Amino acid sequence: MASTPRPARHAFASTLKRFKTASGKEGQFYSLPALARQYPGIKRLPVSIRIVLESVLRNCDGRKVAPEHVAELAQWAPQAPRTEEIPFVVSRVVLQDFTGVPLLVDLAAMRSAAIQCGKSARKIQPLVPVDLVVDHSIMVDYYGKKSALDLNMKLEFQRNRERYEFMKWGMQAFDTLGVVPPGFGIVHQVNLEYLARGVHKTKDKVYYPDTLVGTDSHTTMINGIGVVGWGVGGIEAEAAMLGQPLYMLTPDVVGVELTGKLREGVTATDLVLTVTELMRSHKVVGKFVEYFGEGTRSLSVPDRATLGNMSPEYGATMGFFPVDEKTVEYFRGTGRTKAEIEAFEAYFRAQGLFGVPSAGDIDYSEVVRLDLGSVTPSVAGPKRPQDRIELGNLSSQFANLFSEPNAQTGFNRPAELLHTRFHIRAGEQVGGEPTPLDKHVPEGSPRFLEEMKSNKPLRMAAHSEGHSITPRGTDISIGNGDVLIAAITSCTNTSNPSVLLAAGLLAKKAVEAGLKVKPHIKTSLAPGSRIVTEYLTETGLLPYLQKLGFDVVGYGCTTCIGNSGDLTSEINEVITHNDLICSAVLSGNRNFEARIHPNIKANFLASPPLVVAYAIAGTVLTDLMTEPVGKGKGGKDVYLGDIWPTSEEVQALMKYAMKGKAFRENYARIASEPGKLWERINGGTGMTYEWPKSTYIAEPPFFFDFIAKNGANKTGAASASGQNEPKLPNVLGARIMALFGDSITTDHISPAGSIKESSAAGQWLLQHGVMKQDFNSYGSRRGNHDVMMRGTFANVRIKNLMVPPTADGSREEGGITLYQNDGPLQGSKMFIFDAAMQYMAEDTPTVVFAGEEYGTGSSRDWAAKGTQLLGIKAVVAKSFERIHRSNLVGMGVLPLQFKGKDTWESLGLQGNERIDVLPDPALTPRSDTRLVIHRADGSRKEVLVTLRIDTPIEIDYYQAGGILPFVLGQLLEV
Repeated sequence: MASTPRPARHAFASTLKRFKTASGKEGQFYSLPALARQYPGIKRLPVSIRIVLESVLRNCDGRKVAPEHVAELAQWAPQAPRTEEIPFVVSRVVLQDFTGVPLLVDLAAMRSAAIQCGKSARKIQPLVPVDLVVDHSIMVDYYGKKSALDLNMKLEFQRNRERYEFMKWGMQAFDTLGVVPPGFGIVHQVNLEYLARGVHKTKDKVYYPDTLVGTDSHTTMINGIGVVGWGVGGIEAEAAMLGQPLYMLTPDVVGVELTGKLREGVTATDLVLTVTELMRSHKVVGKFVEYFGEGTRSLSVPDRATLGNMSPEYGATMGFFPVDEKTVEYFRGTGRTKAEIEAFEAYFRAQGLFGVPSAGDIDYSEVVRLDLGSVTPSVAGPKRPQDRIELGNLSSQFANLFSEPNAQTGFNRPAELLHTRFHIRAGEQVGGEPTPLDKHVPEGSPRFLEEMKSNKPLRMAAHSEGHSITPRGTDISIGNGDVLIAAITSCTNTSNPSVLLAAGLLAKKAVEAGLKVKPHIKTSLAPGSRIVTEYLTETGLLPYLQKLGFDVVGYGCTTCIGNSGDLTSEINEVITHNDLICSAVLSGNRNFEARIHPNIKANFLASPPLVVAYAIAGTVLTDLMTEPVGKGKGGKDVYLGDIWPTSEEVQALMKYAMKGKAFRENYARIASEPGKLWERINGGTGMTYEWPKSTYIAEPPFFFDFIAKNGANKTGAASASGQNEPKLPNVLGARIMALFGDSITTDHISPAGSIKESSAAGQWLLQHGVMKQDFNSYGSRRGNHDVMMRGTFANVRIKNLMVPPTADGSREEGGITLYQNDGPLQGSKMFIFDAAMQYMAEDTPTVVFAGEEYGTGSSRDWAAKGTQLLGIKAVVAKSFERIHRSNLVGMGVLPLQFKGKDTWESLGLQGNERIDVLPDPALTPRSDTRLVIHRADGSRKEVLVTLRIDTPIEIDYYQAGGILPFVLGQLLEV
């Protein structure tokens, strides 16, 4: 629990008041209405700002949080310049395993550093509750069968045993760390249903609201129940865990007034895709978004959570909904206790924070309005979540994008090839008997290898337009626009019973009409919680989803995070050999290039019922608004309207989704029945970790310099070197590592998905005895820096524009660059990792240039960690996404932003220049920095860019070499 200063020492002790619950129980709280007597404007502050203000007020101790901070935030003005930073102390931290494991690795490394500096390992201890939910590791290897869940989980534990052993060590080593084992659900839905308690209290019965940060950008899903929280990188989360306030500039708050109601046939997914497009157009990056108005009050909590979840896609820090009767109803329906609910409601009423505001109640920086009745059925894609397409336009839009240039999010393919198809024939066993490859046995899986070793040798049969064996022994054809992956996945939609029940009802009607899904389409259902399976079973809808191939494959992010599992090698070969633009349709929140599957180039976000519909149609070239979904019984055409469920049909089943007893029983199993697979994992013991020889977990190098400067001498005292000397800001004679375009995502910078055998990371794993089928994913190997630094900028779709185009004008993809230093390697094309190692060996700094929205996407700290480990000193971009900019500073990398219309293109950069970066010696936040370009012909160009170190505390972090050594130095008092 967050510490609360004693009232007698508190600068605002007079604001400590009492409140009563409906049952007459008393509690204390730091009262904003009482503070409003001194600062009357508080009553018109956005609700989200007031909750942050409560934290600042309660934690005002005169040291980390000063009375001036309270005064500044209490007088927040909608249009004021944002120059002051506010220290925000959160109530707790949530982690998912892809980001949580490297964070735990850092904590273990801090303890190792503490010992080597002659200090106690116990000095490194989370000071707020931390929950790690294992949800990112399960992959869709098996699908389309009832045993898929069990088979996938067995593979998950087999692949991730070393990581899970490490988590088990962490559970016993850190007092405040809890782990939700695999198989319970996605972190954000578990957070919404279980971890969030509404309010917390200290030992002195001082109540305070639930606030948090999480190491996943979609932590904002929790905004749906009135919790202030957002995603941060693991770097920033570590600081929050270890007692550091989150320092942020006071934000602008954009009010979104929702009016009206959604029309019949329109889903929450359609709404969130519309809002994502709308908010992107209003440029809300780094701002709070707060919903209000009549339409907001009409939305259920799951619908609100869906909108909050997608905040990163529209760039906002949060998408916040105030607490009201719908929130209390949700707490009751998800099994919170009566005492918790009473305290929750009474606290927010006492603070004057209960209820969704009406128009005119609050002063916002900007107000955006949306009539819910204007929302239409939509999808988004094929490469970005903000690119919304009305459902009736998808077929024509895909046809247009097929031949549009890459720069216009197109695929640059000749229009006449759009309808070309390639056939794949069933193979034959040597000896004549057909031996189809069961679609449930992925290449490289244990069962596949077992069958290959037994008595089933396979031979490919030649064909004029394609070749090889096919799933279930059927001849199939594949063409552009074909749906090859259809996944009900992700925290965004699998938290929302309205769209999941709609998917089940659509499946029921489709099966009854005689519709089917082609067997080569990889279908999957990955609920965000086991509760979803319970209500789909209780309503009788799950069997219909299963008949269409949508069996439960796991409880985790799966396809949305890139854990779609592979397609058969025959399908992959046809796609790559013929450069087909095939599709995935998923109910996810991210569809960036190569995220879903490296060979699927068109990825569309859609509601769960539309995922089922497109799986049946088999192609996005079918216009579902005017053409049949497919042919049913007797060859009859069946249209989407024939099988689309009505709102009344969905609402009639909602009672099965909100049963408090079911939620309580489900989450009680975390402590009492975690499952045999988890029980069999044996973690180590002790306060410090004995680093094994592992390709999953390794001691990172982030503290080696700190140990060298502060390590204990022979007597055990701290060395005389004292504090780390401030980091010098100047970068001289840097080479350009890459020239990137717009919308370079953290998936581009640090992919989470599969590892190619030919990549630098794949080659390293092979050299260390790891077979290809055991590579797992980049996300699962984030505990090993040797893999991750080789994976930095290794996305198979990333384009380094300093590499000249090929003869046909296309750009080569993958993490490659041209090495520029003088010598025999000059001008050589090589992996970015290999070039980085060469530059570092020669003591040559490097920089990266990019366009708009650099670092969009997941709050992936390895995108910054990998950048730092490759020796890159600065990233110069047209604009940065919030979390990645912060992460770069946190790792000691300078983020620099072009001014006005300047771009690297307008400056004529080719990639062979040398670059000097000369910041203001005082490193004033957001000050001008001189960028000096030395061209190969001897000419020189100087331009001013903005230093995107935004706050004074970030200056301290940067000068200490990053936030991690800064915090470690404070904890160890060296």
